[in-house]
Amino acid sequence: MSEYINNREMRQNAIKEIIKKLHEGKSVEEVKQLFEEAFQGVSASEISAAEAALIADGLPVEEVQKLCDVHASVFKGSIEEIHQPDDPTLIPGHPLNVLVRENKKITHIIENGIRPYLVLTKENVKEEFSKLREGVNQLKDLSVHYGKKENLLFPYMEKYGITAPPKVMWGVDDEIRDQVKETVELLDQNGKINESLIQKIEKLLDKITEMIFKEENIMVPMLLEQLTQEEWKTIADESGEIGFMIDHVPQWNPAAADKEKDKMEIKEAGEAGLVKLPSGEFKLEELTSMLNTLPFDITFVNKDDVVKYFSEGKERAFPRTKAIIGRNVSNCHPPASVHIVEKIVEDFKTGRKDQEDFWIKMAGKYILIRYYAVRSHEGEYLGVLEVTQDIKPIQEITGEKRLISE
Repeated sequence: MSEYINNREMRQNAIKEIIKKLHEGKSVEEVKQLFEEAFQGVSASEISAAEAALIADGLPVEEVQKLCDVHASVFKGSIEEIHQPDDPTLIPGHPLNVLVRENKKITHIIENGIRPYLVLTKENVKEEFSKLREGVNQLKDLSVHYGKKENLLFPYMEKYGITAPPKVMWGVDDEIRDQVKETVELLDQNGKINESLIQKIEKLLDKITEMIFKEENIMVPMLLEQLTQEEWKTIADESGEIGFMIDHVPQWNPAAADKEKDKMEIKEAGEAGLVKLPSGEFKLEELTSMLNTLPFDITFVNKDDVVKYFSEGKERAFPRTKAIIGRNVSNCHPPASVHIVEKIVEDFKTGRKDQEDFWIKMAGKYILIRYYAVRSHEGEYLGVLEVTQDIKPIQEITGEKRLISE
């Protein structure tokens, strides 16, 4: 039995089989028992390999996603904690320290701002309901926490071949976002608590709590196994672009990463020159500043479906971080909508279409999202240009304003 357990490949196959049993209808308790009988411990990377194997064998990401909440219950208590001698989660300003601090805030909101008010009582009903609604509203900030994970951490996981967990976790993140939005709307519509709403909120809180466990006990160990100090520094520097759920996030400046960054800046400065185009030329600073001054965001994906560039204007429709550079465009979108992006790209490549438009209302803005096929003079497909702009101010324009107007 010990030979079987110590064989890495067979252990991965066993994990895969256990997850399949869950999919086939075995109860969580049955699977737990099988797991405890067969294993004394399992690493986070082996869980990742098992999920990747399931997806590679044809099980849709959505199916693995449905099992995601069960995964945490099954694997909890049996995952080997992987920590470096100097635990980054304890270093102020380190991205993992921020992640853990934000998770503590999320837990505080759940345990102190929501759960105490999930009761049916005739006394102080209005006051308790008001506090409950306030607590659930605070969960909207989860989008900031998940946004950093999806736009900064997932690209590095994919870079190191860890592909299944990001897809599954992103899908659950979106489920949580939708459930938070739905719960807020139900609270506003009903104006009071009832048993059905209590059960819905309890399920949401359990899902959020399980995600905290997955982040800290499955995702974090994977990242610690792979990322370099310089990569962590890049993540820290770009986190502000998306934002934080907590106050007072100090700047993290590891000496090794700073020295490497200085070398890169010196190299870039030495290579800076003129960018010559058919209709003119720019200094590198001029071109960069001009593109960042455009009243809309642009992102370019090359013919190999790899993100190569995005503008960095002041008003951004969606968060963009340098971690997406070199990332496959399919991995930059939630699992629920990635098939739409892939269809657009395929239509552009085959020549069926040259443009596709979408528009959505979001946070008081009216965002127009336009995709264009980029082709050479000879018609060769070179990639996709995405242009996003808040068109609400344009829609509100009336009358005329001429150049001579004061």
